[in-house]
Amino acid sequence: MKAFSIVGLTGSGKTSVIENLIKEFTERGFTVGSVKEIHFDAFRIDVEGKNTWRHRQAGSDTVTARSHHETDIMYQGHVNIYEVLSHYNHDILALEGVRDAVVPMIACCKEDETPEITPLTVAVSGRFANTHSGEFNGVPVINGLTDYKKIVDLLLEKMPPLMPDIDPDCCSKCGTDCRGFLAKCLKGEADFSACVLNDRKVTLKIDGNDVVMVPFVENLLRNEVMGVVKELKGYKKGSTISVEFKDE
Repeated sequence: MKAFSIVGLTGSGKTSVIENLIKEFTERGFTVGSVKEIHFDAFRIDVEGKNTWRHRQAGSDTVTARSHHETDIMYQGHVNIYEVLSHYNHDILALEGVRDAVVPMIACCKEDETPEITPLTVAVSGRFANTHSGEFNGVPVINGLTDYKKIVDLLLEKMPPLMPDIDPDCCSKCGTDCRGFLAKCLKGEADFSACVLNDRKVTLKIDGNDVVMVPFVENLLRNEVMGVVKELKGYKKGSTISVEFKDE
């Protein structure tokens, strides 16, 4: 699963660009999921006085509204983006307005504004591209309405599998944090395959969902399990060992 995000202020053209990119990825045979970050503080799907609101007031943490045409699951509070993305299983994740995921980003702004360029920015688009072309601060400016195929080509070249956002105090084997490592990959200074998480010797799943572990935790779990398994009859060096249990 790979992901990208389109960022910029309201009115910068983000939605028009991401709409074209989703269509193009779909036409190329990719499955696409999307997330829209809404920065309007007063925004609510749940309306005071409605039945779902009454469920929440009664104490329900998660409320689902299920109709003939759609199903909406509503969680309390602002859920961590990686927890949100764990519900997706698509080839491509298109994020709009999401800044807290470690993914390549496309900066959008109005014609008279200055694009926000970060180490993760791979292109500039939106309304800015209606009056500008070429490059801005070394980043290509691509019109998302007329040249969206070029943006898709660029993303397919640049996007690695979805990266985690691990605290550098827990893992910095690459010499930096996850954002810094992705920035190096985007510049061609590193390869995603060099991430230690790609060489995992232990897989942990909770209710079928893969849990990413830093090397220290992985080694701790592996050593604890192996310490017991080695004493059991039937163990052979080099064996593949699987352990499943339910938390009670």
